Amino acid sequence: MVNEKTALIAGASGLVGSELLHILLESPNYARVKAVVRKPMDVRHPKLEQVLADFDHLEQWREHLSATDVYCCLGTTIKKAGSQEAFRKVDYEYPVKLALLAKEQGAERFLVVSALGADAGSRIFYSRTKGQIEEQLKRSGLSALHIFQPSLLMGERQEFRFGEKLAAFLSPLYSPLMVGKLRKYKPVSARRVAAAMHNAAQSAPAGVFTYPSDRIVEISRSKNTHKNGFG
Repeated sequence: MVNEKTALIAGASGLVGSELLHILLESPNYARVKAVVRKPMDVRHPKLEQVLADFDHLEQWREHLSATDVYCCLGTTIKKAGSQEAFRKVDYEYPVKLALLAKEQGAERFLVVSALGADAGSRIFYSRTKGQIEEQLKRSGLSALHIFQPSLLMGERQEFRFGEKLAAFLSPLYSPLMVGKLRKYKPVSARRVAAAMHNAAQSAPAGVFTYPSDRIVEISRSKNTHKNGFG
């Protein structure tokens, strides 16, 4: 039987998104992969369709956003964005807009990268914004919503981040001590987050599912999401 499933990814040039794009392109579960991008990527593959779009007016590309599974890896930092307002646009407004358009176009699943500690009532702007988007997505009426809450993300970024480099250096020392309830605070690689997102999308149930870092690691190792109850 020919697989007719289509995956759509936003944020394919980011840390998690770039890993996920390669996984989706090599996955036998998808016949087509759409990447919504601001500018062309230097990636070529028979399954890949690049959708050049303006995220400020994403609704103008709604007819290109139809897909079975929609993966949202959009995200930035306040430093890179330049202001809290600019950060909120990328980390809140764009994902919400994408989710609503995905629902309109009949998406079966919406999978999004959030963050550990996301809390709409937090005094910390970053955590509060992540919590607010989770709440908004839960109210959007998506048939299946998968929220991934990694702790410190590890991987090769284009920009230098001293804190992450230091954490990567110290990780072998403190990670073995993080057991039990502390497991979810262990740093997690972008590759594992990407693999977990792909694996979770292969499950059938509807509903809302949230995965902290320790669950992300478990799902990233799963070969059969149905048998292991992921989803």
